[in-house]
Amino acid sequence: MPGTNDPARDASLWFARVAGKATSPMPFEADLPARPMASLAAFVARVLAEERELLLLVPGDDVLPELSAAVDLALRPLCLILPQAEFATGIALRATLLLLKSRLWRDGDDSRDVAWTRQRCRLEANAELWQRAQAWLSSNEPDDPLPSEFADLFSIVVLPVAGWRTLPLRKSAIVLLYCCDAPAELDAMALRMVRVGTQPAMAPPQLPACSDETTRLLLERTRLSQDIADLELELANVQGELADFMRDYYRRIAPLMAEQDRLQARIASLKAAADPGNPTLDASAAQQRQQAEESAADAGRFSAALPDDAPAFDPDRKTRQEFRRLAQQIHPDRAIDEDDRAWRTQLMSEANRAYRIGDRAGLREIAALWEEQAGSRTGAAIPARSQLEAQLSRLRARLARIEGELHRLFGSQLYALYIAARQARRQGRDLLAEMMEQLDAAIVELRRVAYPD
Repeated sequence: MPGTNDPARDASLWFARVAGKATSPMPFEADLPARPMASLAAFVARVLAEERELLLLVPGDDVLPELSAAVDLALRPLCLILPQAEFATGIALRATLLLLKSRLWRDGDDSRDVAWTRQRCRLEANAELWQRAQAWLSSNEPDDPLPSEFADLFSIVVLPVAGWRTLPLRKSAIVLLYCCDAPAELDAMALRMVRVGTQPAMAPPQLPACSDETTRLLLERTRLSQDIADLELELANVQGELADFMRDYYRRIAPLMAEQDRLQARIASLKAAADPGNPTLDASAAQQRQQAEESAADAGRFSAALPDDAPAFDPDRKTRQEFRRLAQQIHPDRAIDEDDRAWRTQLMSEANRAYRIGDRAGLREIAALWEEQAGSRTGAAIPARSQLEAQLSRLRARLARIEGELHRLFGSQLYALYIAARQARRQGRDLLAEMMEQLDAAIVELRRVAYPD
């Protein structure tokens, strides 16, 4: 069947042939579409929307980065994309589990559709396995053996055809072969199999031998850079959402809490003055005064740091894609020397600022500047092995820092309040308004006590 220039149409045609009533004992074959990665990504989305499972096999690891980038950002955590190279599988699984865990914690509007509802049900049905996966994620041991059964936590599994035997066979899954042929063991699944693109004339090149250390390090850097770009985007989203909530919280709640603390301090001082020499009342008054001073200082500091006219954090899909692409290209931990690192750090800082205010034009300008000067600053030659090892060390450390920062944010009281406020909003309630009413009532009573006359 000829491919089209419409990825959504390609996906619909393929799905109808492998999941509809018309079936064939032979795999359904389709020509390579005009935009293959976009069509594959659309097929992933269709399979998830139809609550089915998919095993997507590709010729080799070199296809995975482009395919991963093509998958809708909202659906990326639902897809386990595993390279064949052993040195990269643990990193890829770790990053995907962290991304999935983070998105579940956030429980945002982009993770509440049919696909995410099914994912939550899948994790509930595999609760013990999900707990083991989180324990493995928290082990911080990159050399721990890769548990292949963790693939059962995902509806979509993508990997090179040569590595498919490392995972349990899913007899109910749709199988899509992209420019590769099916292993003999999959012949029984022909009713649910679609082959897109012709089989390569030659077998895909084997992974480089471990003796070719520079090539291995380059592959690992590519894998790490992509995973970190996904997680940098996730962290930027969490920070942006929390900053918006903090501005609203400190504008509406902090002044009332500061007034409540001031009145409580005054009442404590009046009690201490009425009973001179009482150490308990003196200590209580001192503690209340300190609390009032801190509350007033916090309210003033955050009011100045988070102005009311700051734009709301609401980046669209294309802005998120642009930021992720930039994070992968210019990340400072890929620098080859200090000058290169300083330049990348400046660009990354500007990219974060532009992303925070939804300035996609600004992100494009940063990308153009990078493309214009990258060659002259970093050179086209392959970095020396020592430089690659240093880059990989920094990238692994950054991956661990992002994980730690996400855990810190999600464990904070302010983020818990943010999640509660968002859940209340879905019920048609304004949690901060309810808190303001309660504080107003408490302040009225405190004023009556603090100023009896």
